[in-house]
Amino acid sequence: MTVSRIGLVVHGGRAEAVDAARTVREWSAQNDVRCADIDVWQDGARHSAQDEIEAAGDPDLIVTLGGDGTFLRGARLAAEHDALVLGVDLGRVGFLTEVPAPAVRSALDAVRDGRLDVESRMLLTMRASCRLRVPSGMEALLRYGRGPLLPPPRVRTDCESGDEWGVALNITALNDVVLEKLARDRQVSVGVYLAGRLLASYSADALLVATPTGSTAYSFAAGGPVVSPRAEALIFTPVAPHMTFNRSVVAAPDEPIALRVLERSGRAAVSIDGQLRGVLDPGDWIGVYPSPHRLRAVRLGPMDFYGRLRDRMNLTDAPAAVADGTAAPLWPVRSPPPGDLAHLALPPLPDAGGTLPGRPAS
Repeated sequence: MTVSRIGLVVHGGRAEAVDAARTVREWSAQNDVRCADIDVWQDGARHSAQDEIEAAGDPDLIVTLGGDGTFLRGARLAAEHDALVLGVDLGRVGFLTEVPAPAVRSALDAVRDGRLDVESRMLLTMRASCRLRVPSGMEALLRYGRGPLLPPPRVRTDCESGDEWGVALNITALNDVVLEKLARDRQVSVGVYLAGRLLASYSADALLVATPTGSTAYSFAAGGPVVSPRAEALIFTPVAPHMTFNRSVVAAPDEPIALRVLERSGRAAVSIDGQLRGVLDPGDWIGVYPSPHRLRAVRLGPMDFYGRLRDRMNLTDAPAAVADGTAAPLWPVRSPPPGDLAHLALPPLPDAGGTLPGRPAS
């Protein structure tokens, strides 16, 4: 593919990220590609994704240099402009990033030469009973991250709004939308609706709606299921609910999930991919559903999600199973699959092609 403009999102607190950014700039200069840093902390204030993209010259490829948090920042920008995003892994527990830092130059060569796959991932958006805002005086107390909060979400002008359907907000979430309590000594009480029907009223520390991509983030920490990022689903997970039913619910993508703060509840904070975006009062509600836009992530080889899950979560085998013998390899194997398996998604072996120079086989 033709790459003419690159936007860089760099974790400035990591020396290796700064070094990798230098490599990207050198590659860009050698290949006559414009490269601009996207500085989300510019002028001491956070800007909207559209403002940041425009300041960087509307890049067609966004390269993130950091961990999953940095990738989420880049994904928000990429989704706003329908750009590709390539994640360079410099984090600790990364599920989203694609290539190790030593292979960044080879990765850019592969993108330039068209040796890539574009993975489409589901994103979330939302409607609300009112525009989201953070009340004055709360920003210092509730600040997420190391810098100023993002500006209030804009209203989408391309969508109809009304009393019953609420206000369509210009929100993009790759991981999750979270409704959580503000007071330490009081849980938030929320009515949870799936596909327009009341599931239950919860009293909990938080309630979240995650994408399959976000199933290994906050939802996983709260006891939710691990879902393949290739799946299409909404995952509802309560956090420390004060009730017997504490399980996650996996809904179809055409079954929106709504959360309504009950009249005698305390106020609740709304976070999008870990960023505080607003506060709801009792009686307010949000509705979460799949965005019409998709994340377009660069993949340079088969993604071994389950191998990465075993590695990142440090999964160990049961002692009794180990005592019963070493697990034999199953699929995929080196010989062609038989006819009744040909339709299955069996990824090629790591050494069968598609790996980057310097990238260890998993």
